[in-house]
Amino acid sequence: MIHTITRRGAIAATAALPVTARAQNRQVLRLGILGDLSGPYRDLSGLGTMACVRLAIADAKAQGIDLDVEVLHADHQHRPDVGVQIARQWYDRQDVDAILEVNNSSIALAIADLAREKDKLFLATGPATADLHGSRCGPNHVHWTYDTWMLAHGAGSATVRAGGDTWFFLTADYAFGHALQRDTAQAVEAAGGRVLGQTRYPFPSTTDYSSFLLQAQASRAKVLGLANAGTDTVNTVKQAHEFGLTRRMKLVGLLCLLGDVRAMGAEAAQGLLTTEPFYWDLNDRTRAFTQRVLPAMPTGIYPSTNHAGAYSAVLHYLKAAKALGLAATKASGRAAVAQMKALPTNDDCFGPGSVRSDGRKLHPVYLFEVKTPAEVRTGWDLYKLTGTIPADQAMRPLSEGGCTMAG
Repeated sequence: MIHTITRRGAIAATAALPVTARAQNRQVLRLGILGDLSGPYRDLSGLGTMACVRLAIADAKAQGIDLDVEVLHADHQHRPDVGVQIARQWYDRQDVDAILEVNNSSIALAIADLAREKDKLFLATGPATADLHGSRCGPNHVHWTYDTWMLAHGAGSATVRAGGDTWFFLTADYAFGHALQRDTAQAVEAAGGRVLGQTRYPFPSTTDYSSFLLQAQASRAKVLGLANAGTDTVNTVKQAHEFGLTRRMKLVGLLCLLGDVRAMGAEAAQGLLTTEPFYWDLNDRTRAFTQRVLPAMPTGIYPSTNHAGAYSAVLHYLKAAKALGLAATKASGRAAVAQMKALPTNDDCFGPGSVRSDGRKLHPVYLFEVKTPAEVRTGWDLYKLTGTIPADQAMRPLSEGGCTMAG
């Protein structure tokens, strides 16, 4: 049974999801999901991640991985002090072996350092900053789902090639937004485009983007790059549509996931460009995964790329734990990461792949355009595929990241 503990006005922890009931003297592998349960990324994170982690554990068991696993869940509230406090308590006092998700880059960078200090494991399935496998890489964490370089070079370069050669950025004012704008601006300029301006807004307290959108309009740029995520992206696109800005500028959601588009509605979001490594209707494997996890997802929510990343990372971690042995896995997060790098990855969300020496998970990435309302068949049938970037091209080259472990 999951028990909910309330702290600081938000759900702070849900403790001890025992997946198998065994003798008390058996060792237990403990996972901690540190995500957003109450803020702007709650639909991309939250209880949907718990559903996907549960499915990963069940699938691992079906594949013969007989491990006792418990899962804790907490809300970092997008506050580094809260996130790091929870992580430290989990590592130090609650015998948590691996923390995952952490969809806030500022908190994720701090937890990556903490995992190294404690020789624990951090499965970075939620944060986007490419620094996690670049200048801030380390032997105790892996960067799984997406990153700012991948997002920038996917949507950014493709948009310039299609004629969107002048850009203005609307950016969330914290580490993630800064990194996403930086990497996209570099990609735009490398492709022959120009950046005409940018504006940053306070995160996560902003809900009215009208003044920022007026600045974007005044720039006369062809493209508005949204260096934000979650409900911030949703509200930005809705307000841009209301102002008629979408008739004058092409909007590019630099980290815009399916749930965001669903919340915007096809009328407001039509034509929006986005880059994702997972879409529920991409192929037979993604459709099969979606059908298996939907009954456990929060009502009305389809799995997002974030949710898929949590499933994929946990499944591979459990495979590595079996290969390494439970005692050795619990004894050293560094050893667990090394084992994850040694094994090929393969799952229904991302297909076959690998974990590179700098800790970056490699898989293909897809360019999508949001359908027009007339093209939408069902509520979640929102994307049309416009391009595929192979795994060996989708991520930043190993030689350019500045990771001291690269090789």
